[in-house]
Amino acid sequence: MTVEITPIPGVGDIDPGDDLAAILLSALDAAGFVLQDGDVLVVTHKAVSKAENAVVRFDDDEDERRRIIADEAVAVLRRRGDLVITETRHGFICANAGVDRSNMPEGWLALLPRDPDRSAQRLRRTIRQATGAEIAVVITDTFGRPWRKGLTDVAIGVAGLPALVDYRGTTDTFGRTLNVTEVALVDEVAAAADLVMGKAKGIPLAVVRGVDYPAGEGRATNLVRSPDEDMFR
Repeated sequence: MTVEITPIPGVGDIDPGDDLAAILLSALDAAGFVLQDGDVLVVTHKAVSKAENAVVRFDDDEDERRRIIADEAVAVLRRRGDLVITETRHGFICANAGVDRSNMPEGWLALLPRDPDRSAQRLRRTIRQATGAEIAVVITDTFGRPWRKGLTDVAIGVAGLPALVDYRGTTDTFGRTLNVTEVALVDEVAAAADLVMGKAKGIPLAVVRGVDYPAGEGRATNLVRSPDEDMFR
């Protein structure tokens, strides 16, 4: 199996109320990229948040920033200096409730989309209708990880493919039965796409081609570990 990851330039700045699907389709057309069945469109959440007006004015006041983070969080799990680890209304555990100023115009902060899974579903539906291609959509954000340094992109919205692939009950190459193996497929796709997008490249759209994913619908919230399964909260 060969996986190809193609960055799609030309999306440009997104303003609140913009038709994001139309902008993405225009960028694909300008790049001469023809979608095929099985392609996965990976879109950074900043593009989605801007289009959906999930942004707030910010006067570079730290107290104001803390208030905005508090408004976006449903729980604060840890604090260390200016860093706050929070639970969002989506169930995500992340820094600062996903409130971020990177790749935003001066004086603005981006929030997480209210329902990223629904956002992914809308984009998928419109792009499928426009192109006829049976595609999937993954919306990403950059998260830190417990126990490991460094950031990586993960999926916060999914449409058209499973979030998790469950290998429990199957066997490994030595014939042993797998008892706990679930693969976070959409997180793997998100991290792979970030190799060609990245925060400093100004490319919020990529297409991942060649991923052998099973049929089915998933949600990014399927990836959230429930509190009763969480040994570290």
